[in-house]
Amino acid sequence: MTTTVTRKGQVTVPKKIRDAKNLAPGSQVDFVLNAQGEIVLKKAGKQVTRRKPKDQFEAARGKADIKWRTDDLMALLRSDD
Repeated sequence: MTTTVTRKGQVTVPKKIRDAKNLAPGSQVDFVLNAQGEIVLKKAGKQVTRRKPKDQFEAARGKADIKWRTDDLMALLRSDD
């Protein structure tokens, strides 16, 4: 799809793209330059579309800031202190 840049630097986002990205009048968008030098249009705001975790353990998976060694962690969990 081709569009023309106006003197003010404006472009019209084609309807097919607006519909695909759920863009309505007044929607904010971000333009991102990717590693290949292509310009990518993204809907601004919360872009994170994560699926709902199955349970509390899955929700916590990968959240630790400390890298535990298994033996150290097991020793800590098994201590009788």
